Amino acid sequence: MPAAWGALALLTLVHLVAHLTGPPVLADTTQWFLMPLLAGCLWLATRPSPGGARRSRLVRLVLVALGFSWLGDAAPDLADGDAAFLVMVGFFLCAQVTYTLAFWPFRAGSVLRRPLALAPYALALVALVVACAPGAGSLLVPVLVYGVALVATAVTSTGVDRLAGVGGAVFLVSDALIALHAFAPWYDLPAHGFWVMLTYVAGQVLLVLGVLRRERRESVAAAKGEPAWAST
Repeated sequence: MPAAWGALALLTLVHLVAHLTGPPVLADTTQWFLMPLLAGCLWLATRPSPGGARRSRLVRLVLVALGFSWLGDAAPDLADGDAAFLVMVGFFLCAQVTYTLAFWPFRAGSVLRRPLALAPYALALVALVVACAPGAGSLLVPVLVYGVALVATAVTSTGVDRLAGVGGAVFLVSDALIALHAFAPWYDLPAHGFWVMLTYVAGQVLLVLGVLRRERRESVAAAKGEPAWAST
């Protein structure tokens, strides 16, 4: 398993350096393998022992979300222009919905129960929609739907684990940068692709690490004969 995480770290480094200095084809090609490697890390870390229980619902759904994320990374390279953007957004919307479904059973421990902690997420959604509205045109409604799905992932991730909560927020930043680049005329961040991918990979890795920490806590609680809520 350490080898898989090492391979992911090395590939991520190559990918990010390619965004800054290398040819676009290297950045595009390495991006295809980031999420499969991360999914492999999660798969190996949750491999059941012989005769043991199968992977939890949480892990299975996160693996599906990583699969949709991979499709969002790779499929746009098979299309051009607006079609490529819409394909990417469609697959990532599926990923966000799947993440939210995975995290929903843990909502009791999330910021949904703490209005003051929830407020920054609501403000981020409003700010993002307002910033994108002038350039979104007929796509404003899809932008709003995707923004809600993205914030839902970030909010529900806070109930899983602190690392997952940070990951959800970082993932939100990554997709917000993409939306601003597409729809906000004033947006001009140097090395835009680098920052998008840095926050994207960091967010996804933190989500997976948070899920793994949650799985370990629940495993310890089960071994002690404690109820499932004791691991929250």
